[in-house]
Amino acid sequence: MARPPRYSTDQLLDAAAALAGTGGPAAVTMTAVAKSAGVPSGSLYHRFPGRPALLAEMWLRTLGRFHVSYTDVLAGPGEPRPLALAAARHVVEWSREHPQAARILRYGAADFGKESWPAPALERLESANAQVMSAVASLATRLGATDDTARERVTAALIEVPYGLVQRHLREGTPVPATAVDMAADCAEALLPPA
Repeated sequence: MARPPRYSTDQLLDAAAALAGTGGPAAVTMTAVAKSAGVPSGSLYHRFPGRPALLAEMWLRTLGRFHVSYTDVLAGPGEPRPLALAAARHVVEWSREHPQAARILRYGAADFGKESWPAPALERLESANAQVMSAVASLATRLGATDDTARERVTAALIEVPYGLVQRHLREGTPVPATAVDMAADCAEALLPPA
């Protein structure tokens, strides 16, 4: 019977995320992660064949955790306008509640070496992003966004504007203020198709 691993994949990814959250992508090296997690480097290489695979898994886990909560809001029960406003708020609320993860996501996948990721990781990224965009498009349809401009305004209201409200704070390392939550909803309200 095989002996269970002494270090879980989540422990290793937690160490990588802590490094990325404080020092950005360059801080996530195999040596730094092994040291931070207190594991022999062989244990790390046993799970991840190299830095690109480690970066991909850390990024995808972080993105996935956000996407699950965000798509739950987008696809929730109820009228579309309150759902849209809740989705805009959610981006800011999640960033306030998960500052380390939000700091990781402020970088793009390219900053974490996406061009070197294994093919399955790239497929998972494409699928994850497609699911979110599909949920946004579905809500846009329910809101009455019938042309490209209206759909683009919904996408801006639900993704770009709330994301922009947290970016400066994440970049500067300051807490995202509570006032940004309602500001995201106010901006979304102004961009959504008329009720």
